[in-house]
Amino acid sequence: MKLKTLAVALFTAGALAAPAAHAVTEIQWWHSMGGALGEALNGLATKFNESQKDYKVVPVYKGQYPESMTAAIAAFRAGNAPHMLQVFEVGTATMMAAKGAIVPVAKLMADAKEPFDPKAYLPTVAGYYSDIKGNMLSLPFNSSTALFYIDRNKFKAAGLPPVPPKTWKELIAVAEKLKAAGQDCVYTSGWPSWVHIENFSAWHNVPIGTRQNGMGGVDTEFKINSPLHVRHVAMLGDMVKKGLFTYAGRTNQADSKFQSGECAMATISAGALAGTIKAGKTDWELSFLPYHDDVKGAPQNSIIGGASLWVMGGKKPDEYKGVAKFMAFLSQPDIQMGWHTTTGYVPITLAAYELTRKSGFYDKNPGRDTAVKQLTLNTPTENSKGLRFGNYVQGREVIEEEMEAVFAGKKDAQTALNDAVKRGNEILRKFQAANK
Repeated sequence: MKLKTLAVALFTAGALAAPAAHAVTEIQWWHSMGGALGEALNGLATKFNESQKDYKVVPVYKGQYPESMTAAIAAFRAGNAPHMLQVFEVGTATMMAAKGAIVPVAKLMADAKEPFDPKAYLPTVAGYYSDIKGNMLSLPFNSSTALFYIDRNKFKAAGLPPVPPKTWKELIAVAEKLKAAGQDCVYTSGWPSWVHIENFSAWHNVPIGTRQNGMGGVDTEFKINSPLHVRHVAMLGDMVKKGLFTYAGRTNQADSKFQSGECAMATISAGALAGTIKAGKTDWELSFLPYHDDVKGAPQNSIIGGASLWVMGGKKPDEYKGVAKFMAFLSQPDIQMGWHTTTGYVPITLAAYELTRKSGFYDKNPGRDTAVKQLTLNTPTENSKGLRFGNYVQGREVIEEEMEAVFAGKKDAQTALNDAVKRGNEILRKFQAANK
């Protein structure tokens, strides 16, 4: 009995004398990046985890953007949402309206007393994710824009100078020559609504919708059946008929068609560059998006795509401190420069862009600053700041469905875009009614 008492006493004493185990707070990060981009994202988490001992960011791939967003909303309702969620740009209005489900990034950083200056971020990027008072609601992460890629080898094989055409007239003329030379897939495009409606509208300084493209309020309506929009979509439909445009799908399916060397020209995301370099199948060159040269004021500036990081509600104060530290880490110029130069996404801060410029990276890699130059080509107007339409995940699907009807020869462009406006406005009214 005495021995047992002594053993307990010794164990207790030893336990008291031993240093307390260090508890690491885990931060769950749901994202939608696979392949080369997923590897780069995991590298960021690893670098942060190795930089300190209090927090561990755990990236979890949850499928494509719509899938991960749906999964996070369901998880929030069940009480087990992640700390951070990567949401594509069209989900911004929906996330903004989810009061209680999210913690604004500006508030998060202030509460955690982490350094944070909204003016440090690229205006065209920060503005997209800020409320009307300028408070940033989510942290820009993989910000991109649509760019024009060409494969110089394809041009040379067709006897053409390996120079990207600047206008749609020039692109069609080049496309016809590539086709005549035996090139099967001449031109393709990813994300049809993002490239040919959203960026197209900003690039030509015409509205996508009323109320500053929805940024002025939820009582907005679509304006994508203007004569210019109809003319452009009709042109694309005609290109499909002539074999000059290969429609690839609604998301990033066109990336692989260009990266594999199948297509000679593509309008795809700046973020497709990492996969293009990794594939090593093309002699690629980046350029500004083509424009219609008879439109006054074009080209204006393009708008961003990609995604931002939203902070979910209902977490513990210490966990939020970890999230804030990670967001401060992501915003550091050297971290942003590494992400930008590795992936092709734009640097989200002015300091990161300047650091990259001074490093000589752009001199050694001509064209790699194309995305930043295109986004900042002119001071953004009401038509080129971005967009904020409620339930736009569904709204974009409607637009894409109607564009597909044109590409398939089932509808003319005027009818399809009229239908897109009508159906899209019905979605906007439902969102407005739910968010009075």
